[in-house]
Amino acid sequence: MADQQTKDNLNFWADLPRPFFMLAPMADVTDVAFRRIIAKYGKPDVMYTEFVSVDGLCSPQGRPKLLIDLAYSDIERPIVAQIFGSKPENFFQVAQLIKTLGFDGIDINMGCPEQSINRKQCAGAELIRHPELAAEIVAATKAGAGGLPVSIKTRIGYFQDDTATWIPALLKMQPKALIIHGRTKKDMSKVPARWSSIGRAVELARGSGVLIVGNGDVNSLAEAKAKVAEFGVDGVMIGRGIFGNPWLFTGRSGSETPLPQKLAVMVEHAYLFEELLGQHKPFAIMKKHFKAYVSDFPHARELRAGLMAVKSAAEAEVLVQRELQFKNRPTD
Repeated sequence: MADQQTKDNLNFWADLPRPFFMLAPMADVTDVAFRRIIAKYGKPDVMYTEFVSVDGLCSPQGRPKLLIDLAYSDIERPIVAQIFGSKPENFFQVAQLIKTLGFDGIDINMGCPEQSINRKQCAGAELIRHPELAAEIVAATKAGAGGLPVSIKTRIGYFQDDTATWIPALLKMQPKALIIHGRTKKDMSKVPARWSSIGRAVELARGSGVLIVGNGDVNSLAEAKAKVAEFGVDGVMIGRGIFGNPWLFTGRSGSETPLPQKLAVMVEHAYLFEELLGQHKPFAIMKKHFKAYVSDFPHARELRAGLMAVKSAAEAEVLVQRELQFKNRPTD
């Protein structure tokens, strides 16, 4: 089935609507449980896994532990596996694995700004400073992918905005798509995303056949559509805006969702996390989601504080039921 699915989706980028909207890969966020919830309540046009180390996947000790990060279900399709590292030979091997697992595409992370990924592993955004190595990695990934489309997620530069040189270098590698976060590595998330630079990338890519996807400071579908209209990108990737609002890609804002429905989905998410990942990851990962779901309503602070102490979905459900039972209490 996986091989047939792969054959059927070799050109999924070409088959997407224009514009298209994507869920960003986020470490310890976009795991299989979270993606399942998003696919059920507000599915985007494309979904990404959390990024996974090619070095770890090539290790006999690491692979069994990391394969859980590549778990997915068919309702998430098209689903792209994102990987990171700096050794071309490992990208080749992992691309073969990803094809075998039946993914619709492979994405190479060239944008993560974390020092543990950059300087220690020469991966993520560090590859911006090593374009020759980046090209070797893309070539090796394509060779191992056996026809699966390869994309790249990156930033506009390392210390400064290098759109004028970095983007043309990437275009020469001929990925199917470039997902561009409008900040430098040095910026982290401390300054507004430079969408003007993403617009410049659109101009540079014209006629190349490479799709350009913008990313950064987009918190709603309406904002994403406005970016498309202003900057001409083929699509928009949304990350942090999805927190607490699985309905985002339907166009609904978090404030438009009735509180009982939002809290019920939060509990559903917690149970799904236990079912799919409870044997592999600590339940404490759910706390960032609890904080996002529980906001902007009377007594949210008290419920949020209680949820920070729970150790299971059942405990979270008890607190939610208590809140809903008294949801008509007068405000302070």
